[in-house]
Amino acid sequence: MRVPRFYEAQPLAGLAELTLSDSSFQHAGKALRLREGDRLSLFNGDGYEYDALVSTADKRSMQVSITATRRANTESALNIEIGQALSRGERMDYAVQKATEMGCQTLTPLFTERCEVKLTAERQDKRQRHWQQVAISACEQSLRNRLPEIATPQSLQTWLETCQAEVKLVLHHHSATALTTMQPPTSVALLIGPEGGLTEAEVAQAMEQGFQPLAFGPRVMRTETAPVAACAVLQYLWGDLG
Repeated sequence: MRVPRFYEAQPLAGLAELTLSDSSFQHAGKALRLREGDRLSLFNGDGYEYDALVSTADKRSMQVSITATRRANTESALNIEIGQALSRGERMDYAVQKATEMGCQTLTPLFTERCEVKLTAERQDKRQRHWQQVAISACEQSLRNRLPEIATPQSLQTWLETCQAEVKLVLHHHSATALTTMQPPTSVALLIGPEGGLTEAEVAQAMEQGFQPLAFGPRVMRTETAPVAACAVLQYLWGDLG
Protein backbone atom coordinates (compact mmCIF):
# COMPACT_ATOMS: atom_id res chain seq x y z
CA MET A 1 0.00 0.00 0.00
CA ARG A 2 1.31 3.43 -0.95
CA VAL A 3 2.31 5.65 1.95
CA PRO A 4 0.08 8.78 1.98
CA ARG A 5 1.81 12.15 1.58
CA PHE A 6 0.79 15.48 3.08
CA TYR A 7 1.95 19.05 2.56
CA GLU A 8 2.73 20.90 5.79
CA ALA A 9 3.33 24.65 5.50
CA GLN A 10 5.63 24.78 8.51
CA PRO A 11 9.34 24.16 9.20
CA LEU A 12 9.99 20.42 9.55
CA ALA A 13 13.79 20.16 9.67
CA GLY A 14 15.01 19.12 13.11
CA LEU A 15 11.55 18.31 14.47
CA ALA A 16 10.93 15.05 16.32
CA GLU A 17 7.17 15.45 16.65
CA LEU A 18 4.47 17.79 15.39
CA THR A 19 0.72 18.24 15.23
CA LEU A 20 -0.69 18.04 11.73
CA SER A 21 -2.35 21.12 10.30
CA ASP A 22 -6.13 21.05 10.10
CA SER A 23 -6.16 20.41 6.35
CA SER A 24 -3.78 17.46 6.69
CA PHE A 25 -5.71 16.14 9.67
CA GLN A 26 -8.99 16.26 7.78
CA HIS A 27 -7.48 14.09 5.06
CA ALA A 28 -5.36 11.80 7.24
CA GLY A 29 -7.74 11.38 10.16
CA LYS A 30 -11.20 11.84 8.68
CA ALA A 31 -10.81 10.56 5.10
CA LEU A 32 -8.03 7.96 5.36
CA ARG A 33 -8.68 7.15 9.04
CA LEU A 34 -5.02 6.75 9.91
CA ARG A 35 -4.40 5.49 13.40
CA GLU A 36 -1.50 5.16 15.84
CA GLY A 37 1.47 3.42 14.22
CA ASP A 38 0.39 4.12 10.63
CA ARG A 39 3.04 5.47 8.25
CA LEU A 40 2.87 8.73 6.33
CA SER A 41 5.18 11.13 4.55
CA LEU A 42 5.40 14.92 4.89
CA PHE A 43 6.94 17.67 2.77
CA ASN A 44 6.96 21.46 3.00
CA GLY A 45 8.65 22.56 -0.22
CA ASP A 46 12.24 22.55 1.06
CA GLY A 47 13.22 19.61 -1.16
CA TYR A 48 13.14 16.99 1.59
CA GLU A 49 10.81 14.11 2.35
CA TYR A 50 9.99 13.49 6.03
CA ASP A 51 8.99 9.93 6.93
CA ALA A 52 6.67 9.80 9.92
CA LEU A 53 4.46 7.62 12.09
CA VAL A 54 1.17 8.55 13.73
CA SER A 55 1.92 8.78 17.46
CA THR A 56 -1.50 9.83 18.77
CA ALA A 57 -4.84 10.56 17.13
CA ASP A 58 -8.26 11.59 18.38
CA LYS A 59 -11.37 13.23 16.93
CA ARG A 60 -9.82 16.70 16.86
CA SER A 61 -6.12 16.32 16.09
CA MET A 62 -3.27 14.03 15.11
CA GLN A 63 0.33 14.02 16.29
CA VAL A 64 3.11 12.38 14.30
CA SER A 65 6.72 11.43 14.98
CA ILE A 66 9.31 12.07 12.28
CA THR A 67 11.42 8.94 11.82
CA ALA A 68 13.68 9.89 8.90
CA THR A 69 14.57 12.81 6.64
CA ARG A 70 15.52 12.25 3.01
CA ARG A 71 16.45 14.56 0.16
CA ALA A 72 14.22 13.51 -2.72
CA ASN A 73 14.74 15.45 -5.93
CA THR A 74 11.79 14.98 -8.26
CA GLU A 75 12.18 18.33 -10.03
CA SER A 76 13.15 18.60 -13.68
CA ALA A 77 16.20 20.63 -14.67
CA LEU A 78 13.96 22.30 -17.27
CA ASN A 79 12.15 25.30 -15.79
CA ILE A 80 8.70 25.53 -17.40
CA GLU A 81 6.63 28.68 -16.97
CA ILE A 82 3.06 28.76 -18.29
CA GLY A 83 0.93 31.77 -19.12
CA GLN A 84 -2.55 30.23 -19.11
CA ALA A 85 -5.55 32.22 -20.29
CA LEU A 86 -8.29 32.05 -17.69
CA SER A 87 -11.05 29.53 -18.29
CA ARG A 88 -14.11 28.62 -16.30
CA GLY A 89 -14.40 26.26 -13.34
CA GLU A 90 -13.04 22.78 -13.76
CA ARG A 91 -11.13 23.61 -16.96
CA MET A 92 -8.75 25.90 -15.07
CA ASP A 93 -8.48 23.45 -12.17
CA TYR A 94 -7.56 20.69 -14.63
CA ALA A 95 -4.90 22.86 -16.29
CA VAL A 96 -3.32 23.72 -12.92
CA GLN A 97 -3.45 20.13 -11.67
CA LYS A 98 -1.95 18.51 -14.75
CA ALA A 99 0.66 21.22 -15.33
CA THR A 100 1.80 20.62 -11.74
CA GLU A 101 2.03 16.87 -12.30
CA MET A 102 4.08 17.50 -15.45
CA GLY A 103 6.63 19.61 -13.58
CA CYS A 104 5.59 23.19 -14.33
CA GLN A 105 7.32 25.61 -11.92
CA THR A 106 5.19 28.72 -12.45
CA LEU A 107 1.66 29.16 -13.80
CA THR A 108 0.24 32.63 -14.36
CA PRO A 109 -3.51 33.02 -15.07
CA LEU A 110 -3.98 35.59 -17.85
CA PHE A 111 -6.73 37.93 -18.93
CA THR A 112 -6.93 37.88 -22.74
CA GLU A 113 -9.27 39.43 -25.29
CA ARG A 114 -11.47 36.35 -25.63
CA CYS A 115 -11.31 35.40 -21.96
CA GLU A 116 -14.86 35.12 -20.60
CA VAL A 117 -13.85 35.05 -16.93
CA LYS A 118 -14.31 38.29 -14.98
CA LEU A 119 -12.94 38.48 -11.44
CA THR A 120 -13.31 41.13 -8.77
CA ALA A 121 -10.27 41.72 -6.54
CA GLU A 122 -11.86 39.61 -3.77
CA ARG A 123 -12.84 36.83 -6.15
CA GLN A 124 -9.41 36.92 -7.78
CA ASP A 125 -7.66 36.37 -4.45
CA LYS A 126 -10.03 33.52 -3.58
CA ARG A 127 -9.48 31.78 -6.92
CA GLN A 128 -5.70 32.14 -6.65
CA ARG A 129 -5.74 30.45 -3.24
CA HIS A 130 -7.99 27.73 -4.62
CA TRP A 131 -5.63 27.05 -7.55
CA GLN A 132 -2.66 26.94 -5.17
CA GLN A 133 -4.48 24.27 -3.16
CA VAL A 134 -5.14 22.32 -6.38
CA ALA A 135 -1.39 22.48 -7.04
CA ILE A 136 -0.63 21.31 -3.49
CA SER A 137 -2.90 18.28 -3.89
CA ALA A 138 -1.24 17.49 -7.23
CA CYS A 139 2.19 17.65 -5.56
CA GLU A 140 1.03 15.26 -2.83
CA GLN A 141 -0.10 12.77 -5.46
CA SER A 142 2.80 13.15 -7.91
CA LEU A 143 5.68 13.00 -5.37
CA ARG A 144 6.83 16.55 -6.07
CA ASN A 145 8.64 18.13 -3.12
CA ARG A 146 8.54 21.73 -4.31
CA LEU A 147 5.34 23.63 -4.96
CA PRO A 148 4.81 25.46 -8.24
CA GLU A 149 3.97 29.12 -7.95
CA ILE A 150 0.44 30.07 -8.97
CA ALA A 151 0.96 33.74 -9.73
CA THR A 152 -1.54 36.57 -9.37
CA PRO A 153 -3.82 36.79 -12.43
CA GLN A 154 -2.63 39.54 -14.73
CA SER A 155 -3.04 40.98 -18.21
CA LEU A 156 -1.43 39.29 -21.20
CA GLN A 157 0.62 42.41 -21.92
CA THR A 158 2.07 42.51 -18.39
CA TRP A 159 3.09 38.86 -18.53
CA LEU A 160 4.64 39.18 -21.98
CA GLU A 161 6.72 42.18 -20.94
CA THR A 162 8.07 40.53 -17.77
CA CYS A 163 8.67 36.99 -19.05
CA GLN A 164 12.40 36.16 -18.96
CA ALA A 165 12.53 32.53 -20.16
CA GLU A 166 15.32 31.43 -22.45
CA VAL A 167 12.85 30.02 -25.03
CA LYS A 168 9.39 31.56 -25.42
CA LEU A 169 6.60 29.73 -27.26
CA VAL A 170 3.03 30.68 -28.09
CA LEU A 171 0.75 27.79 -29.00
CA HIS A 172 -0.80 28.62 -32.36
CA HIS A 173 -2.26 25.97 -34.64
CA HIS A 174 -1.06 27.67 -37.86
CA SER A 175 2.63 27.35 -36.96
CA ALA A 176 5.21 24.73 -37.92
CA THR A 177 8.15 25.66 -35.66
CA ALA A 178 10.38 22.60 -35.10
CA LEU A 179 11.50 22.16 -31.50
CA THR A 180 14.00 19.47 -32.45
CA THR A 181 16.14 22.02 -34.28
CA MET A 182 16.64 24.14 -31.14
CA GLN A 183 19.48 23.90 -28.68
CA PRO A 184 18.19 22.48 -25.36
CA PRO A 185 17.30 25.44 -23.09
CA THR A 186 17.18 25.57 -19.30
CA SER A 187 13.90 27.51 -19.20
CA VAL A 188 10.80 27.66 -21.41
CA ALA A 189 7.73 29.88 -21.32
CA LEU A 190 4.45 28.66 -22.85
CA LEU A 191 1.60 30.99 -23.74
CA ILE A 192 -1.74 29.19 -23.98
CA GLY A 193 -4.91 30.91 -25.13
CA PRO A 194 -8.55 30.64 -23.95
CA GLU A 195 -11.37 28.50 -25.33
CA GLY A 196 -11.79 30.82 -28.32
CA GLY A 197 -8.05 31.04 -28.91
CA LEU A 198 -5.75 34.03 -28.94
CA THR A 199 -6.53 36.71 -31.48
CA GLU A 200 -4.14 37.30 -34.37
CA ALA A 201 -3.24 40.60 -32.73
CA GLU A 202 -2.35 38.84 -29.46
CA VAL A 203 -0.18 36.29 -31.28
CA ALA A 204 1.58 39.17 -33.05
CA GLN A 205 1.96 40.93 -29.70
CA ALA A 206 3.62 37.84 -28.24
CA MET A 207 5.96 37.51 -31.21
CA GLU A 208 7.03 41.14 -30.75
CA GLN A 209 8.19 40.08 -27.26
CA GLY A 210 10.30 37.20 -28.62
CA PHE A 211 7.74 34.38 -28.59
CA GLN A 212 7.88 31.81 -31.37
CA PRO A 213 4.57 30.34 -32.65
CA LEU A 214 4.28 26.60 -32.16
CA ALA A 215 1.73 23.93 -33.09
CA PHE A 216 1.56 20.37 -31.77
CA GLY A 217 0.23 18.53 -34.80
CA PRO A 218 -2.75 19.33 -37.05
CA ARG A 219 -5.44 19.11 -34.37
CA VAL A 220 -6.62 21.99 -32.18
CA MET A 221 -6.50 21.14 -28.46
CA ARG A 222 -8.74 22.49 -25.73
CA THR A 223 -7.26 25.16 -23.49
CA GLU A 224 -6.97 22.73 -20.54
CA THR A 225 -5.44 19.96 -22.68
CA ALA A 226 -2.75 22.13 -24.25
CA PRO A 227 -0.52 22.58 -21.17
CA VAL A 228 -0.49 18.83 -20.50
CA ALA A 229 0.49 17.92 -24.06
CA ALA A 230 3.00 20.75 -24.35
CA CYS A 231 4.70 20.00 -21.02
CA ALA A 232 4.95 16.31 -21.90
CA VAL A 233 6.69 17.09 -25.20
CA LEU A 234 9.06 19.65 -23.63
CA GLN A 235 9.97 17.34 -20.75
CA TYR A 236 10.63 14.54 -23.24
CA LEU A 237 12.86 16.70 -25.44
CA TRP A 238 14.67 18.79 -22.85
CA GLY A 239 13.64 17.64 -19.40
CA ASP A 240 13.44 14.37 -17.49
CA LEU A 241 10.94 12.25 -19.45
CA GLY A 242 13.42 11.12 -22.11
